[in-house]
Amino acid sequence: MTLTRSAADLAPSVAVDVDVPTAATGTAATGTAATHAAAAGVAQPVGRAARGTGDELLPMGRRAPRRATGAWLEGDPPAARRFADVGALALEMGGRLPAVRVAYETWGTLNPARDNAVLVEHALTGDAHVSGPAGPGQPTPGWWDGLVGPGRPLDTDRWFVVAGNVLGGCQGSTGPSSLAPDGAAWGSRFPFCTIRDQVAVEARLADALGIDSWAGVVGGSMGGMRALEWAVSYPDRVRSCMVLASTAYASAEQIAWCQAQVLAIRADPRFAGGDYYGQPTGPDVGLGIARRIAHVTYRSETELAQRFGREPQGQEQPLGSRGRYAVESYLDHHADKLAARFDANSYVVLTNAMSSHDIGRGRGGVGAALGRLTADLVVASVDSDRLYPPRLSEEIVAHVPTAAPVQQVSSPYGHDGFLIEIGQVGAIVRKALVDSQIR
Repeated sequence: MTLTRSAADLAPSVAVDVDVPTAATGTAATGTAATHAAAAGVAQPVGRAARGTGDELLPMGRRAPRRATGAWLEGDPPAARRFADVGALALEMGGRLPAVRVAYETWGTLNPARDNAVLVEHALTGDAHVSGPAGPGQPTPGWWDGLVGPGRPLDTDRWFVVAGNVLGGCQGSTGPSSLAPDGAAWGSRFPFCTIRDQVAVEARLADALGIDSWAGVVGGSMGGMRALEWAVSYPDRVRSCMVLASTAYASAEQIAWCQAQVLAIRADPRFAGGDYYGQPTGPDVGLGIARRIAHVTYRSETELAQRFGREPQGQEQPLGSRGRYAVESYLDHHADKLAARFDANSYVVLTNAMSSHDIGRGRGGVGAALGRLTADLVVASVDSDRLYPPRLSEEIVAHVPTAAPVQQVSSPYGHDGFLIEIGQVGAIVRKALVDSQIR
């Protein structure tokens, strides 16, 4: 396994685009304040250059030339990313990847005992950039910025925080937009991967970093799936497991929502069966529809009703014309943002991985699988979450007698509350890590 450092000394250093309504307008205020830069390293080339991204605005109003994916591609600025080559991987469902690379970021310092490392797991459209500003090669600021840094819940004066872009993702780790051994993008050839495969890759990253066990593994949504899988697959390597707004298995309704999103992407003619790289335009329409479907499930009905109601968008007239309601404009905004920073194939691969999630598969059921846990388990739900309802968190805890009662995050924002309610989530994470150290 080899590690490559980033060019954080040459270039400035959301899982979901998190938006919080501004005062009375119902518009989105996105992003967070700039935080701590990653440690500087020596720039290393990571492959041949790729052409520019879609129609996003660059400084001074200039626009980048268009391409068919919002993925980070080899030759793009590395930003704060570092890279670990972790070797070939035999996949759970029978496929094989001849070489896997993980893009990751770190904050803080690994202590001499190597026992202060915390792994942060991102959700579906997140990446390794948990904390820090946007910049060249990094289109979004940190998606959990308020949690990481000196004095924050993941206190970098105490903890060595690690986050990796998931296998199958599109922000530097091996995925469909990565180059296969023949020099072309994997595209439709990228094999099916599961949550367990993704965790197996993360275990190799831990090996490469010299981390035998994590003081904590924390994640929400798809990240919570991986956090729980870590504690089951590698019980001796996880001391504290924090699962936020997630589940022990993908439910029937979650699979149904996933199918609609995947079909929307595949139905876009520009998807071309998954081999659209190199084209001037990718399946932005299908990806945008998938994002609209997903985003409704990420928020609560109450929030949407109070925030938008039946108001038209500005001066547009939705009755009897092509004008939009305000809520439609809101969904259009998020669809456009995702297409500019994400890859349609990765969306399909990761969505299918989420549907594959079942902690009890091949282990005698959920109860038997959770019986393997030796980590301190902390589970939290969001009271208004309709995608991962609180009952799924209660089911996890019911199978682990040593687990504390489910913590509840109170939020009007639905599933996205695990990203937005930094104060409540931070308090849960801080206490879980401290309690684990005491024990």
